[in-house]
Amino acid sequence: MTAYITLGANDCGQSNAFYDAVLPTIGWAQHAEFPGWRAYSEAGRGDGLTLWVAKPFNQAAATAGNGTMVGFMVTSHAEVDAFHAAILANGGQDEGAPGFRPQYGPTWYAAYGRDPVGNKLAVVCNQ
Repeated sequence: MTAYITLGANDCGQSNAFYDAVLPTIGWAQHAEFPGWRAYSEAGRGDGLTLWVAKPFNQAAATAGNGTMVGFMVTSHAEVDAFHAAILANGGQDEGAPGFRPQYGPTWYAAYGRDPVGNKLAVVCNQ
């Protein structure tokens, strides 16, 4: 593991089910787990960026950070569309439907949503 992001979960079963359904739409899969923690990476290889979903270490409630967002880069508009649809189908919230965002560039196609805790997620195809 070279770099990682940790997102808090209040109900690990709910959060794990959410990420188990959403992340495969962009080629990510679980690669590690231990009580209260689950790790995801591209193709489930465990190298490169890792996303950990876990109960906070201090046992306080998990909350979303104001201004915090995890963005995933993909190679097709279809992946953006599928990721966003999976967010909505699995208990997440819409924060921006798939579409072009010309303010970021002429080919920036993105969608935004929130997981069950409220952590903001983005998925972007810039081609």
